[in-house]
Amino acid sequence: MKKWLLAAGIFVGASALQAQTPLPLKVSENRRFFETSDGKPFFWLGDTGWLLFVKCNREDVIKYLDTRKKQGFNVIQVMVLHDVRKAKNAYGDSALINGDISRPRVSADPDNYWNHISFVIDEAAKRGIYIALVPVWGSNVKSGYVNAAQARVYARFLAERYGSKSNILWVNGGDIRGTEGQEVWKTIGETLKQYDPSHLVTYHPRGRYSSSEWFKNAAWMDFNMFQSGHRTYAQDTSANEKNHFGEDNWKYVVKDYQLQPVKPVLDGEPSYENIPHGLHDSLAARWTAADLRRYGYWSVFAGGAGFTYGENAVMQFHTKGDAGANYGVNMNWKDAVKSAGADQMLYLKLLMLSHSYFDRTPAPELLPHNNGKQYEHLVATKGSNYAYVYTYTGKPFEVDQAQLGFVPSKAQWYDPATGNPRDAVPAKTAAIAKYTPPARRADGSDWVLILDK
Repeated sequence: MKKWLLAAGIFVGASALQAQTPLPLKVSENRRFFETSDGKPFFWLGDTGWLLFVKCNREDVIKYLDTRKKQGFNVIQVMVLHDVRKAKNAYGDSALINGDISRPRVSADPDNYWNHISFVIDEAAKRGIYIALVPVWGSNVKSGYVNAAQARVYARFLAERYGSKSNILWVNGGDIRGTEGQEVWKTIGETLKQYDPSHLVTYHPRGRYSSSEWFKNAAWMDFNMFQSGHRTYAQDTSANEKNHFGEDNWKYVVKDYQLQPVKPVLDGEPSYENIPHGLHDSLAARWTAADLRRYGYWSVFAGGAGFTYGENAVMQFHTKGDAGANYGVNMNWKDAVKSAGADQMLYLKLLMLSHSYFDRTPAPELLPHNNGKQYEHLVATKGSNYAYVYTYTGKPFEVDQAQLGFVPSKAQWYDPATGNPRDAVPAKTAAIAKYTPPARRADGSDWVLILDK
């Protein structure tokens, strides 16, 4: 890794990416973040590898995991069962007997569906990667293919089969409102927590929703996840609904950050890179690396505990000629896995780990004139001896330095697209200080201002 981050006078580079056998994750003491079981900070940098278990053989699994490790990803979100009626893996092995999730088809064959999942989890562990398992995708429950009794048997099977592995997480639901099959989701969540209490559990909701809308008080819910979705401001038909915020994914974090009980929150599915705006018109403009950076920095600086990236071809592991290709996919996943946004997500992770971690809070008070709408919106966050401000458009802005809690002795401009810093001049004596990013003003000309004590 040739890119370096200069922060607080310390270079952080490739050594930060060395994988270790993952320890189980837990929620931090202040309930805002994740940490490993030995107390080290864990910044969730996820990828939506939804169909990894069913589309990839062992060789392809290793290629994918090796690439994502090099790019700094540490969580892969994967469906265990995408379609219960015909669930098979790349070796043609069926997951279930007669499409019944309470009757997993288990054997000693290495190609067996459930053994292949174990292989993927174990290979991920070797690379320091966690697998976030989605037990059954929401459409199966909505269609009536799964009931609560079946779900209880199945969730216990999963917990007992994979609960001994340190590098797993559970993501209940799957692109669905919590009210659609709520008894099933409640049963899965409670059963997973009963038989595997040592691993974290969340819920992946329908687009433009957060899990907190239905399960914020559930004992099995360790952290909140929202799906900010794939539509533009203009396409957003839910904009007038309560708690639906369109492209402003930072607003989901602000809402959940204020809830009781306090739980970490993150965007578990923003717009995917290279997918058409709104998903279904293949001729529409497509989301870019810059859009993914915006979603990442907006949500994390607003208080998020991590961020999940996604790419159109990779999430469905598309190869040219595949039947059932979706969303205007036009790339082979083995090429798309190296898309620009996937490489750039690392710089968000490195930035967040370069300063003190558990004392970080959202800091809107630093931006006294933050009146810009949509892409002009600024987001700030700070710790005890540093502050970050993100601008997507490169627009000059003012910082209320009286709210910092320290006098800035050093300032830098950090480029989210390259991970490279540029020196800036701190306004040490100004109460309200104006900072002007180093490039021209335009959407995607994004910068982070770093102020250090």
